[in-house]
Amino acid sequence: MEIRHAAIIMDGNGRWAKMRGLPRIEGHRNGVKRVDEIIEAAIDQGLKAVTFYTFSMENWQRPKAEINALMRFLKTYIKKEMQRLHKKGVVFRAIGSIERLPEGVRKVLSEFEELTRNNKGLTVVSALSYGGRAEIVNAVKNIMKKGIRAGDIDEKTVANHLYTAGIPDPDLIIRTSGEMRLSNFLLWQSAYAEFYFTETLWPDFDRDEFKAAILEFHGRERRFGALSARD
Repeated sequence: MEIRHAAIIMDGNGRWAKMRGLPRIEGHRNGVKRVDEIIEAAIDQGLKAVTFYTFSMENWQRPKAEINALMRFLKTYIKKEMQRLHKKGVVFRAIGSIERLPEGVRKVLSEFEELTRNNKGLTVVSALSYGGRAEIVNAVKNIMKKGIRAGDIDEKTVANHLYTAGIPDPDLIIRTSGEMRLSNFLLWQSAYAEFYFTETLWPDFDRDEFKAAILEFHGRERRFGALSARD
C-alpha cells in the first residue's frame, strides 16, 4: 500500500523539557532540531509530502514569551536550512492564517516558498497559525466570493479552496506524546487517513520511529468504505 503523504502532530516538547528540569522553551528548541531528521527520512521513504503541525490557532493563547521564542526558532531554522533543503529539491509551503504571524516570520516563509516553488522533490508543509475549522470556513467564504452556485459545489470544489489545494490528502497522521486526538488538524483532509499514536515525545521521535510508523501503515488495509478482502 503506497504512502504519499504523512502528516505529523508534533506534541510533547513541554513535557520533554519538564522531565529534564529544563524550561519549556528548551523542549521547543530540541523539537525544531528533530524536523530535519524526519524530512530526510521522508525523502528516503519516497514520500511526496510531509506536513508538520507547527503552530496551531490555539497556541496563540500561550504565554507571550513562549510564542516569541517559538517564532524566533522558526525564523532561525528557515534562514539556516532554506538553501540546503532547496538543493535537495524540497518544495516548501506554509498553510494557515499566515497574516497573524510576525512580519519577519512572514518574510522568510515567503522567501522559502518562492525559492523552492519550481522544485520537484518532497513537499514540506508547515501548518502555522493553523486550525482545521478555520480552514474550512475560509474555503466556504472564498467559494461564495467567486459566486459559485450551490448546485455546482462538490467535494472537489471545497478541496480546491483549502490551504492544501494541490497536495494529496494525508495517508497517515502521526501524533507523538501519547495523546489520541486530532486537535483541529487537517479535519477535511484526514477523512480516510490512517492514524499512528506513540508515547514518544516529539524531541525523541527519530528516523527509526518514523520508519516504524510507515511500516505499520503498510501492514494495514485501507478500504475507503468498501468491504475488506476478509469480509
